[in-house]
Amino acid sequence: MPLVDWFLRHSVTMWLLLQSFVLMTFCFHSATTFPKGCYHAEEDGYKTFRCSSAQLTEVPKDIPNDTNKLYLDFNQIAFLPIDAFRNLPVLLELDLSHNAIVRIESGAFRGLSEHLHSLDLSSNKLVSVNKDVFSNLKAKVNLSSNPWLCDCRLQELIRTVDLVAGSSGSIVCDSSAKEEHVGKPFL
Repeated sequence: MPLVDWFLRHSVTMWLLLQSFVLMTFCFHSATTFPKGCYHAEEDGYKTFRCSSAQLTEVPKDIPNDTNKLYLDFNQIAFLPIDAFRNLPVLLELDLSHNAIVRIESGAFRGLSEHLHSLDLSSNKLVSVNKDVFSNLKAKVNLSSNPWLCDCRLQELIRTVDLVAGSSGSIVCDSSAKEEHVGKPFL
């Protein structure tokens, strides 16, 4: 009789533990679920996170921190907040091309200075960017095909950024204090 008594007392406890385990499994599963249209894969030996054409309006929060290449191209991201990529210590390539980015906060790329080799911001809606946004970055940056305001701030920015070879000719003045510069390459 003591064995049956012990079993009945502990079976309720076991049932509650099992139920808690099942609920935790569902919670952890949903926490690692990627946004629709995104997937994590290994490509050519690099851990890649692709969210190309996923209709994103912001940088996803749950990007795996072992990601080497991040593709957020062809989305509707308009703003890059401070620390947008802070949990990505081994990121080598970041593609943000073909979005609607109009504003990048200083510190958006904080934490990427050591490893990032390539940053693509082409074909966005950048008019002006503070040069501090790219401070300490060693990456090659593509800023082409944006509606740039050609002024002293853009000149300071271009001096501080290591541009992708051949992309400087596509940094075209969409507006300028001098009308004769409009529609012409900045450099």
